[in-house]
Amino acid sequence: MTTIINNNAAFSIEDFNLWYGNDQAIHQINMKIPRNEITAVIGPSGCGKSTLLKTLNRMIETIPSVNTSGSIKYNDKDIFSKKMLVEELRTHVGMVFQKPNPFPKSIYENVAYGPKIHGIKKKKVLDEIVEKSLRGAAIWDEVKDRLNQNAYGLSGGQQQRICIARCLAIEPDVILMDEPTSALDPISTLKVEELIKELKKDYTIVIVTHNMQQAARISDKTAFMLNGELVEFTDTDQLFSNPKDKRTEDYITGRFG
Repeated sequence: MTTIINNNAAFSIEDFNLWYGNDQAIHQINMKIPRNEITAVIGPSGCGKSTLLKTLNRMIETIPSVNTSGSIKYNDKDIFSKKMLVEELRTHVGMVFQKPNPFPKSIYENVAYGPKIHGIKKKKVLDEIVEKSLRGAAIWDEVKDRLNQNAYGLSGGQQQRICIARCLAIEPDVILMDEPTSALDPISTLKVEELIKELKKDYTIVIVTHNMQQAARISDKTAFMLNGELVEFTDTDQLFSNPKDKRTEDYITGRFG
């Protein structure tokens, strides 16, 4: 039987549940995450949004007590299948974390790290990947003359863009971002937001954010989660201007959360 890939959905999540031990953190999630769009996931602390995000590249499995049911398909392939190698999944589905986490290495080595692990040894090829990735992360002009300096010497906003460049260097299909600007000042936040909008041309982006204004500014679609449930998932403009569920309206108007 020929597998037909749904070109509009990077991820298809069906009847998905997740438990930490005996505590159910995610309840019966059904959603399709569209390709080459920015999908924001919002909701109060502890609602399950970061748990859902970390499930998409199976990082959640680093916690030993996790159990799941239902299915998550990436490009129509079950991510929990024994045939799906975690390393391969994480090559296609990259991740940028809340706090910038560059390696204690040079800027160059931070970005070249992934390609080297994947067997690329030629310096000319690595040079090209590093430059392309730093340009893609909109930071090449700021660091091109100090590639051999330690990435720890950069500002927080620059470090976060180095982490994005490191993610781009392995040529992912999807970039997951877990509150990528929450540790940054407003100017750095704006630069990262502009970068995220630019990256949408080539990547599918899923961003968890506690900042509703950020979701409204940069995302195409927004999912609102509450107590582990997906309350509403629709076009961002629709969700913020005319929510269908009273709980969504209460959250975005500041009545709780």
